[in-house]
Amino acid sequence: MEAYMFLIFLLWTDPINTNFRGVAVKGTDVVAYFTQSQVVAGQKQFSVEWQGAKWYFSSAKNKELFTADPEKYAPQFGGYCAWAVSQGYTAGIDPEAWAIVEGKLYLNYSQSVKEKWSADQAALIKAAETNWPQILAK
Repeated sequence: MEAYMFLIFLLWTDPINTNFRGVAVKGTDVVAYFTQSQVVAGQKQFSVEWQGAKWYFSSAKNKELFTADPEKYAPQFGGYCAWAVSQGYTAGIDPEAWAIVEGKLYLNYSQSVKEKWSADQAALIKAAETNWPQILAK
């Protein structure tokens, strides 16, 4: 029975990609991607819990912006690698490998994966949007 439960745990995909401490996007301030167009480390003192994950922000203002409209700022596909989701699985991310497309934040595993994703991003976003519900259902 223990082996069976462990297997289920391995197959489960959390809706939000977090580290072992439950922090989303490796502690990066997701609002700053939109407001400062750069990667900014968040701080524990400006944190909020949303969808079972802790989200860190660099300022009280960014925390307030996120709290008012988390869907606007949260990365697509739960903060998993957008390219991986387009291929039907999940992978971690590098907060530096990001893009905002049509007002939505997308993260990727690495800069090289981001370049591959950027080359055909419209089709890959569509594929990821199709795959995401199936990935969550696993």
